[in-house]
Amino acid sequence: MKGLRLHQLSRAVGERLLLDRLTLTIAPGECLALLGPSGCGKTTTLRLLAGLDQPSDGQVLLDGEDITGLPPGERQVGMVFQSYALYPHLNVLENLALGLRVRGVPAAEREQRIAATTALLRLEELLARKPAQLSGGQRQRVALARALLRRPRLMLLDEPMSNLDAQLREELRPELRRLLSGGEPPVVYVTHDQQEALGMADRIAVLAEGKLQQIGDPTQLLQEPANLFVAGFLGRPAINLLPARNGRILGLRPQHLRFSPGDGLPVQVQRREWWNHERLYWLSAECGALRLLAAADQEPGAATHVSWEKRHELWFDQHSGQRLAPG
Repeated sequence: MKGLRLHQLSRAVGERLLLDRLTLTIAPGECLALLGPSGCGKTTTLRLLAGLDQPSDGQVLLDGEDITGLPPGERQVGMVFQSYALYPHLNVLENLALGLRVRGVPAAEREQRIAATTALLRLEELLARKPAQLSGGQRQRVALARALLRRPRLMLLDEPMSNLDAQLREELRPELRRLLSGGEPPVVYVTHDQQEALGMADRIAVLAEGKLQQIGDPTQLLQEPANLFVAGFLGRPAINLLPARNGRILGLRPQHLRFSPGDGLPVQVQRREWWNHERLYWLSAECGALRLLAAADQEPGAATHVSWEKRHELWFDQHSGQRLAPG
């Protein structure tokens, strides 16, 4: 079977379980983001896929081949690190050629592959520069070029844009997405930034405490979260959770609340702040604090109530945290 499959993959260090029976499949050319808070198992998974660590249990299958026990050099994995890991004393061309030369690729083939890859990544004018002379975005592209030159069967990216400022991340995200999409290798993209995951990935796997919470496309995760953790972790501003009644918790996204002139839930406006091109209102109600996101020109005026459509209600079991079926 083509693609990547993780089957019951676990990793324990002493008494601590870093990854707990992770099972998922990634199709050829698909980009899957691993998303979750620090310590959730994202980097552990990446290290197991790269062969840098060995699992306590489970298998890694790549195109139907069990590569669980293979050393890193035999896996044909391309990896882009958070730090880019470029040799500072070598220029861009030398950084790109070194790996090919070590693997015994003939000089003519080296030149051809480097020329094609640097043209794809728009690096031709930078070949004589050393890493210190490059911007963060340029270093990122060099690191990606080096990974692509391996002709990998699997691409791994570990927080590749975390060292860049917000504006540069926003500018580079579509470019990186273009470069990664449509190829043969499955792509595993590790990030703690949900906006990055939503913009980069075909599907997202949400992890918490080493366990897979849910996997799906962005729409599924936002509209049909499997549990309270996924509902609370994904979505900005964060979801409103009303106190439990009859064993159930009600979740309402701030963008689904609206001011009403005289019916609904009584509230008081505590403060307001700009949220991109919208306004985020902080409200107080008998049930606790609420957040409401509205267009900048939609002032509440004399409205002292909020309401919502029933179809936007998300109900969760108070004890298990699992989402309940509508109705």
